[in-house]
Amino acid sequence: MITDHWPLFGLRLHTPRLELRVPDLADLAQLAEVAAAGVHDPGRQPFVVPWTDGTAEEVARSTLQFQWRMWGQWTPGNWSLHFVTVHDGRIIGTQALDAREFATLREVGTGSWLGRAHHGRGFGTEMRAAVLDLAFTGLGAQWAVSEAFADNAASYGVSRKLGYTDDGIARHVVRGEAVVGRRLRLDRAGWAAARTVGVRIEGLAPCLPLFGC
Repeated sequence: MITDHWPLFGLRLHTPRLELRVPDLADLAQLAEVAAAGVHDPGRQPFVVPWTDGTAEEVARSTLQFQWRMWGQWTPGNWSLHFVTVHDGRIIGTQALDAREFATLREVGTGSWLGRAHHGRGFGTEMRAAVLDLAFTGLGAQWAVSEAFADNAASYGVSRKLGYTDDGIARHVVRGEAVVGRRLRLDRAGWAAARTVGVRIEGLAPCLPLFGC
């Protein structure tokens, strides 16, 4: 079985409404279709890398290529774990957890997107809560970091709800213009104090060496 060689395919996170899992090829096909249908208002670009600028076919293909690239580049010292988010049997978006030198730094980052049809329903909070539980409970993280552009109130609101505090700014060039990003940081105590979403982790034990644990 594929999980004998790549146990991440057996990793599942369960919240009251969602399942997060590492996608197989059929899941990736659905994810690409969600991306192609639209992730954000075309008039705004919420990502540092403007991967959603393009035709529907180009966005779908780049979604697949990015996921495959993350699989191929994985090492215990530098990994990026991308789940698909599933609600009522349908894939609605993706949630990532990544780290560099995790065994030493004990710090993770997060990133996510949802199809536009699924915005405004609290899914963003629930799916990030799931990977934070994986990080702090499952992997023994000490810190989690995130960043959102200054005008991305939805992402910033999720971070504040989950206990993050401000951690400075970063400046980027997006579509040829300077954009300010707000950095945020969450420590273990802040996560525990703000924790309200129940999360069940399945299939983690055989994956731990891949995370450097």
